[in-house]
Amino acid sequence: NGIRYTQAYNTSKCWTTRISLLTGLYHHRSDRDFSNSALIGEILKPAGYRTWWSGKHHASFNPHGRGFDHFSGFLGGAINFWNPADKARPGEAPPGWRAVYTWAFDDKLVKPYLPPKGFFATDAFTDWSLDWLDEKEGKDAPFFLYLAYNAPHWPLHAHAEDIERYDGAYDEGYEAVRKARYRRQLEIGLFDEEVTPLSEPEHRIWSTLSEKERKEEALRMQIHAAMVDRMDQNVGRLVKRLEERGQLEETLIIFLVDNGASHERPRRGSKDPSAEWGSVGSFEAIGQSWANATNSPLRKWKVQGLEGGICTPMIAHWPAGIDLPKDAISREPCHLVDFVPTFMELAGEGTRYPKNLPRPDGVSLTPTFSGKELNREKPLFFQYGSWQAIREGPWKLVRQKTNPWALYDLSRDRTETRNLASSFPERVTGMGNRWEDWAREMNFATSKGPRKKKHKSTQ
Repeated sequence: NGIRYTQAYNTSKCWTTRISLLTGLYHHRSDRDFSNSALIGEILKPAGYRTWWSGKHHASFNPHGRGFDHFSGFLGGAINFWNPADKARPGEAPPGWRAVYTWAFDDKLVKPYLPPKGFFATDAFTDWSLDWLDEKEGKDAPFFLYLAYNAPHWPLHAHAEDIERYDGAYDEGYEAVRKARYRRQLEIGLFDEEVTPLSEPEHRIWSTLSEKERKEEALRMQIHAAMVDRMDQNVGRLVKRLEERGQLEETLIIFLVDNGASHERPRRGSKDPSAEWGSVGSFEAIGQSWANATNSPLRKWKVQGLEGGICTPMIAHWPAGIDLPKDAISREPCHLVDFVPTFMELAGEGTRYPKNLPRPDGVSLTPTFSGKELNREKPLFFQYGSWQAIREGPWKLVRQKTNPWALYDLSRDRTETRNLASSFPERVTGMGNRWEDWAREMNFATSKGPRKKKHKSTQ
């Protein structure tokens, strides 16, 4: 009753992804506080939807005042999963932390948030969501839930029993894991070896690491896997509750990630060097080599414009609405900006979109639910940091900073191994010009001239 998407795109960065996901706009049209855009909650509530948001919100405003009946979560980028405060609970080690953020529980703001002992963020985000599902008031009304897990973002924190489940799983190192994942992807039909060859490795050579380094590196990935495992368990809790309530058949569930695997290994923050990794006092991350393996078979990682930075695994599940054979795979290019148009179409009459704001940049994904192509008339555009890209049909043009554009035919070379720019100079010029025109429209500086005036919301 679902679809696996192999060419779904995010923005390569967490907070920009959230803007596009929640507004249907390229993140450049809005600001970090969404002050000139409508959130999906504001759009769906007039149609009678109950609206809830649990987990991460990488901005400074409280979503409870922006179309969400309930919000419980933190206003920041990364937290200690065990204790997001800056002080220890009685009888416990001090938390390893990088920054301490405000938490919001509907209208109540808390900083620092010192939860009771036994708290673990991934579990708590699900607990709150299940509580809302069980509310009696409005129980027959449709609902929209945005469950924004922070896992497996650093720091690497996980339950001991989940970590133990992966003992020895990563002892063979980066390349062995990367190749094993690739073989599995070929076996289940996600990729074709001719179209999607395994890209060149961009990790350290395992044999050059000391025994201590190898043990530590394997443990990093072991904890990372445990974090994903715990998230999977919690998604299972949500699915089970929907099934118990007789709502699973009619509920569309979409699962995806906000950027490619993170190469970051931040050194800022407080941590106890003697703390057991995965525990409240630790503060670790997987780093570039494991990010390369995790993104197999694609190139690069988070914040980069190559496929390893902007392509997201995505699953849509909807027994009553997806009419496709078992194990269906969609290879239609789709983007976060497509979510709001999809939800608006499915919600039907009653949704409200402010007339004074720019319309969503995406298209509805509903044709893919029956195996059809999307009705997309414009290319997909990308820009974050120094990376720029445009996807037009099977063609992708990408560059970093002012370097020459690279051109790839993703229908024949999904892992971007053969740069065809010199063979198709007119296509490079045309697509490059379209990217520049879009950049001016989106209001950030390009080689073609000044920025346009931004829209302002009066809602």
